[in-house]
Amino acid sequence: MPSATTPPDLQDHLANLARAIAHPHRLSLLDALIEDESAVEALATRVGLSLANASQHLQQLKRAQLVQTRREGKQVFYRLGDGPVFEMLCALRDMGSYQRQQRASLLPGHGESQVRPLEGISRRDLHTRLSEGDVIMLDVRPEAEYAEGHIPGAINIPLEELRARLSELPRDQDIVAYCRGPYCRLSVEAVAALKGAGRTAKRLTTGYYAYECS
Repeated sequence: MPSATTPPDLQDHLANLARAIAHPHRLSLLDALIEDESAVEALATRVGLSLANASQHLQQLKRAQLVQTRREGKQVFYRLGDGPVFEMLCALRDMGSYQRQQRASLLPGHGESQVRPLEGISRRDLHTRLSEGDVIMLDVRPEAEYAEGHIPGAINIPLEELRARLSELPRDQDIVAYCRGPYCRLSVEAVAALKGAGRTAKRLTTGYYAYECS
């Protein structure tokens, strides 16, 4: 029998790590912490959990060393743990998106109306378009998130300001709007507004955080 390529003790650790993230609420909390460090009360509100429930899930993530804490007075702030936690989440998201697309391709009517809302530009195609210089990148996240990091060359117009600032976007170039991730609605709403104003626009299907993993 061939020997395992991963030592048994590391396999056990990986299994424990997988169990630590094997809950939708814990994945939601990790997704929220990608954006920034946050107090536990704010995290609970953001992901729609009670304070007690959020605290329990965060403690499990902390035991798995996926998050870290610091205290400021009576408030406890959480942030992602050391190591490639962000890259792990990107890889997990990529795998989930791939499997979702594979399942969708087997459904009757694939390629028709039910998949049109998911249309956009892929990360690979975006790199090509950027190298050709014929596309405008539009970051529709809040200004603070843009300041923390963004795709080089992207213009920041938060979604709520988009209609009032359309004149800042050239009319003779395609626009690619992006926000946080593949399920972030900001870029979807931005593309709808841009098309409604007669602009040619698509959304970056992966969003900013997955783009950073490339």
